[in-house]
Amino acid sequence: MTDRDPIRVLFVCTGNSARSIMAEAVLRQHGGGAFEVHSAGTEPRGINPLTLRVLADAGIDASWARSKSVHEFLGQTFDYVVTVCDQARQSCPVFPGVHESLHWGYEDPAEAEGTDDERLAVFRKVFVQIGERVRQFATVTRRQRQLA
Repeated sequence: MTDRDPIRVLFVCTGNSARSIMAEAVLRQHGGGAFEVHSAGTEPRGINPLTLRVLADAGIDASWARSKSVHEFLGQTFDYVVTVCDQARQSCPVFPGVHESLHWGYEDPAEAEGTDDERLAVFRKVFVQIGERVRQFATVTRRQRQLA
């Protein structure tokens, strides 16, 4: 890997409907050309409409987004594979050449109950949490690459 090669990152959750899509979206927006980022699910279910709403409200274009299986990425190499839920951590396949496997556990907003506004509030809370972590990750990872 050279300084010019993008840092390859795969975010994994169970359904690839909320958390991993949010993480991918934030890193796409804040990582610039330094990252090649993907997301996938161990049991993909389609993107939750509230995920798309939260991204749109944050000014993030998610027209690229689709729910994918981790099986689409088997055999590919990644610098980082990041699981964003405990279940995915247990069932995520091993990817060759992974520089580092990370686990960031977040509650599943898709399981939130209540009114639409109450459910949306949970999606927003998780989005903010993931966004803060992804921005820190992007900053630290870029800095480490410059020092290497």
